[in-house]
Amino acid sequence: MAQLPQAAKNRLAQGEIQQQLAAGLLAAHAHTSPKYLYDVLGSRLFAAICELPEYYPTRTEAAIFALHAQQIAGAVGADAILIDLGAGNCSKAAGLFPSLRPKQYVAIDISVQFLEEAVSALQQQFPQIKMTCLGMDFSAELELPATLEMEGRQFFYPGSSIGNFAPLEALMFLRRIRKAIAGGSGSDSSGGLLIGVDLVKDKAILDAAYDDSLGVTAAFNLNLLHHLNRLLDADFDPRDWRHRAFYNSEQHRIEMHLEARDELTVHWQQGGMRHFARGETIHTESSYKYTRQGFIEMLQQTGFGKVQTWCDPHNWFMVCHAQAA
Repeated sequence: MAQLPQAAKNRLAQGEIQQQLAAGLLAAHAHTSPKYLYDVLGSRLFAAICELPEYYPTRTEAAIFALHAQQIAGAVGADAILIDLGAGNCSKAAGLFPSLRPKQYVAIDISVQFLEEAVSALQQQFPQIKMTCLGMDFSAELELPATLEMEGRQFFYPGSSIGNFAPLEALMFLRRIRKAIAGGSGSDSSGGLLIGVDLVKDKAILDAAYDDSLGVTAAFNLNLLHHLNRLLDADFDPRDWRHRAFYNSEQHRIEMHLEARDELTVHWQQGGMRHFARGETIHTESSYKYTRQGFIEMLQQTGFGKVQTWCDPHNWFMVCHAQAA
């Protein structure tokens, strides 16, 4: 079968993205996937969010890694191939290199340019570790290079990003990781998953974490509109919108929205348009929170076993390692 040229593949992928975005904007309750928050500027803004006093997940997770480094390294095992999903600036994985000592690091992110810069800098710091950079929307597919060894694949998914998936989607995503550990064969392997999970807690703590006093999270959310303008040739004006974030206790999730400040109409390519009433929103991200036992049961449902967990003293956050069963 003839292969499509790369330029044609890129046009096809761009067309699929545009169709997905248009469908979300035209839905009864307008929405976009959170992956579109992460263009180059969005990735840098998120790195800044991780430094904010209100945003507890990053520092709490880092403290867990620091306190339990040797136990975590023992669970992961020596000479692992560390596959970092949503690597961003790669700082979380880099912090674990001294204890984990992986033989190879595979960084995966949708924001390719930002990722390449980060991996290039990291390779200079750790020349003894083989490094690979992959631009991929891993939320939709998880196809690793055939040349990547199957033995010792350890997926790394920190920062509670699993919360961006609705519960059923999270089950499907974890099953894809389990399949990728064994290279699609479904057989047992020495691989596993090291993952960060945000736990259910007081609403006030959660609300502040996603609506900081400096407005960095607001800028991160509003930057999505610039990204949509580029992807769809749309005419969103960020000044027409405000950031809203709150904890939905019934759904056990944080919701991020962009709210229209006044009545307006947005246009995009090929005659696409949507009228927004004042106060109407675009749902841009959800972040589900879990209980410890609830997440362990999810891992067991998706082909993992021998789950080890580590939490902070307040039980705000959990790191767990699960071995492929």
